[in-house]
Amino acid sequence: MIYEQTTLDNGLQIITSSRMQTETVSLGIWVNTGSGYEKKEVNGISHFIEHMVFKGSQKRTALQISEDIENVGGQTNAYTSREFTAFYAKMLKEDVELAVDVIADFIAHPLFDEMEMQKEKEVVVQEIKQSIDTPDDAIFDYFQETAFQNDPIGRTILGPADTVRSFSPELLRSHMKSYYGTNNMIVVAVGNVCHDDFVKMVEQRLGVFKNKASFSVSDQMYQGGFYLEKRDIEQVHMLLGFKGIHYQNPMYYSVSVFSTLFGGGMSSRLFQEIREKRGLVYTVYSFTNSHSKNGLFGIYAGTTAEELKQLLPVVSDQIKKVMQEKVDQKELDRAKTQLKASMLVSLESSSSTAEVLARQYLIHHRIIDTKEIIERLNAVSRDDIQKAAQLLFSSNPTYTLLGSIKEYPSYEDLQNNLKS
Repeated sequence: MIYEQTTLDNGLQIITSSRMQTETVSLGIWVNTGSGYEKKEVNGISHFIEHMVFKGSQKRTALQISEDIENVGGQTNAYTSREFTAFYAKMLKEDVELAVDVIADFIAHPLFDEMEMQKEKEVVVQEIKQSIDTPDDAIFDYFQETAFQNDPIGRTILGPADTVRSFSPELLRSHMKSYYGTNNMIVVAVGNVCHDDFVKMVEQRLGVFKNKASFSVSDQMYQGGFYLEKRDIEQVHMLLGFKGIHYQNPMYYSVSVFSTLFGGGMSSRLFQEIREKRGLVYTVYSFTNSHSKNGLFGIYAGTTAEELKQLLPVVSDQIKKVMQEKVDQKELDRAKTQLKASMLVSLESSSSTAEVLARQYLIHHRIIDTKEIIERLNAVSRDDIQKAAQLLFSSNPTYTLLGSIKEYPSYEDLQNNLKS
């Protein structure tokens, strides 16, 4: 991946990757902060700030922010995760400076008007209610909370409604001062953009931004356990998980390949055994989520109350089998190819490439070349896959259920199945 990088005098990092054959540019500001870094009494504040910066700056009203971008056919949006907050846009090449001006303006000079805050609080509360009412969203929040009990990384991104309603403009400004610093953020642009020109655009607007982030991150202690919520719905949502690994773990690539092999597609073990052979589910897959100090490996299945009892023993058998027996080389090669192809396809998108560059730098403090990633994936062996399985499944399980359930395999049943 070809890119250029500049560090401004205030410490702000700027990275560009030029694609002069295109007509557009994807750009944005990524901040290494999110709900996983929040204290309990302000849970949801990172997400609320993401909303509020669009509600007006010292130069623009909320309407002007939207109109300035959309009048030239551009798109802008933002997201908050547990460890990242991003503000980004996609513009025609001639409108890049406008996008830089708008995003830098509302990041460096948010207004946090009291009346706008009161309205937006109720918007976010509706978002919270919608998430709770969506079973296949809610189950993931319950899963994370059960896995990381009493740790910030286990709390929801949106936060509780009562907490959101308690936020004040002063609290938002204080939080941004602690977490939004030039040592904790990066500006990225990918597309038809000249690096030197882009650096000048950013420096003119954020070169005087002197704030330095100063905060600590929790230990992200995994615990595991059981959670059940009974709802009168047709499907049962199940998540089974185990302690994963952090970004810097030497087994990161082995675990990624293992997750793809085990439950990452229609040819994966879980899909073939549980859906194709037995018809126990409509959806089943595995995934791995890494965080800065820990991680989480999960298996999701959507099934019925009647078939849930059959499902858990089959999943347990697949877990024990992959721990005890080395995978076939052909199966391993297919998983590697899936991962490599997925990565290369995503990098054809300027937006995805900008996201990759931003996250890599904020996580690793360097850009990892695509060739290096492919070499690391190719180096994963059959022994590595078995070691990854043994590492992941040796921890205390996290078992969460949501649906219309009268009888279900207990947490003790699950543990016994995994041990037998």
